[in-house]
Amino acid sequence: MPNQQNSVLDRVGAWWSSPTNQTDLLQTTKSVVAATVAWGLAEMVLGLEQAFLAPWVALLTVHASVYRTFWRGAQTVLAVATGVLLSLVVVQVLGSSVWSFGLALLVGMVLARVPVYRDEGVTVATTALFVITTGYHASTEHTIELLPDRLLATAIGVVVALIVNLAVLPPLNDRSAQQQIDAIDRKLGALLGDMAVQLRRPQEEQEEDDWIERTRGITADINHAWRLVGTALESGSWNPRRRRHPAEQIQDYPQVLVRLEEGVSQTQSIARLVRESDRDAQTWDARFHERYTDLLAEAGRRVADPEPELAALRRDLRSLADDLSTEDLSGKLWPLYGALIANLQMIVDVVDDVATARPVRT
Repeated sequence: MPNQQNSVLDRVGAWWSSPTNQTDLLQTTKSVVAATVAWGLAEMVLGLEQAFLAPWVALLTVHASVYRTFWRGAQTVLAVATGVLLSLVVVQVLGSSVWSFGLALLVGMVLARVPVYRDEGVTVATTALFVITTGYHASTEHTIELLPDRLLATAIGVVVALIVNLAVLPPLNDRSAQQQIDAIDRKLGALLGDMAVQLRRPQEEQEEDDWIERTRGITADINHAWRLVGTALESGSWNPRRRRHPAEQIQDYPQVLVRLEEGVSQTQSIARLVRESDRDAQTWDARFHERYTDLLAEAGRRVADPEPELAALRRDLRSLADDLSTEDLSGKLWPLYGALIANLQMIVDVVDDVATARPVRT
């Protein structure tokens, strides 16, 4: 029983230690706070007749960064105001009916395609939907009278969302991007190490297709890292925490990801070359096989834990190429050997660039 409790506590601790999970929890809390405060101001303080617009707009406006909250907030105001005015015009022309409801939704969905509304385009239609259905039995005059209240409720939602996102620990998201990059390093290094281990086994025990599939998985991780880096760069804009927690290394992350993409490409090339040589039943020269496999394993270790001191590895690669160039090896295998050495040389260059531009490892 104590072991099970420790296991649960370990899982909870691991979940909580993730910067991504911490940010998600913080954003959820901020959304709830912003919507609740907006509702209280609109309903209990100002007594607006359609106060529901305030918390709804607040929920739409709270985003992962102060920068995005501001710009998406501006789009939300525009979209909601358009939806309110659209509902007013339609009700004025057709009255409160099924036809006015359908027409408002149609026009709102068409306007959602207009570039100026961008990601908040559908908000035009949903606002018109809410406004018409909540005031379905109201007279046209009363609908017009409600217009200032609706716009004021919208403004309350946006302002409260901005204040909450500014005041309550606006996230920087640096650590999420950093952890993702570190995970990619480890996965790529582990793959190179596993390839080296399997290359020491008989050909029928090598799993080249699995190597290639793993490179695809790492590529997906890199794509996710690009999104995290974009969010981290964006989250620093207009963020008061940036002055207290500068993170210049975030500017290096795009360069690191570009080099890791190249490393994955070279690793996949090695896997494909090995697979093709197996299919052609080409037997590697024992001298090349042993030394190249050792170098591949060492490169994997350096990728998993990048180190700037790579002179010895570079020297060993050059020595391998120089020594074999004087040997009487099969001409059929030299294109394979040359390509494998060139791929590994590129991976070493990647390690060098990543190590010199590294953020502090988590």
